[in-house]
Amino acid sequence: MSTSPRPNRFHGRVPRDEPCAAPGCREAGEFRAPLSWTRSPDGPPQYRWLCLDHVREFNAGYNFFEGMSADQIMAAQSPTAGWETESRTFRAAGSADLPPRWADFKDPIDALGARFRQRMDEARREAANPGLTREEHAAMQLLGLPADADRATLRRRYSELVRRYHPDRNGGDRSYESRLGEVVAAYQLLRKTKAFA
Repeated sequence: MSTSPRPNRFHGRVPRDEPCAAPGCREAGEFRAPLSWTRSPDGPPQYRWLCLDHVREFNAGYNFFEGMSADQIMAAQSPTAGWETESRTFRAAGSADLPPRWADFKDPIDALGARFRQRMDEARREAANPGLTREEHAAMQLLGLPADADRATLRRRYSELVRRYHPDRNGGDRSYESRLGEVVAAYQLLRKTKAFA
């Protein structure tokens, strides 16, 4: 596995042995420069490595305002350029304490939504039974117990899960041994709490 050297954070020089990408140049290409100033919508930009003189020449040809109208140039030069938009949570028309709607996000693999629902479920469980610690709430979730479970419900659920996961009861299937260990540990933790006394 080859690792690329990290650029010097002060001037961007990366010591390399490869020559500069400019035709005919024999200096070391130690400065990364994009192939063009326009960004490709198809993925990350492509880069080339140039020597100090050629990267300076490349940078001198950059024009931020290229392709802009006079009005767009004036707007881009404004001291407040980029600060005109309001954040959703602080918008005057909406409530300041409401988060952005989930519909505002693209979440094709449900990464944000699943984490949000998990935290909301944890908060609901903790609010329903504030006498339990975080570990005890996690143990209740592992056992699939409701927030209002009592000692008899805990014992009944524990017995169900032991019968399901124990190799002597499930036909010798040992693939659930780690799950059985988690169930036993969760039960041992919960049976000693004041909530199940």
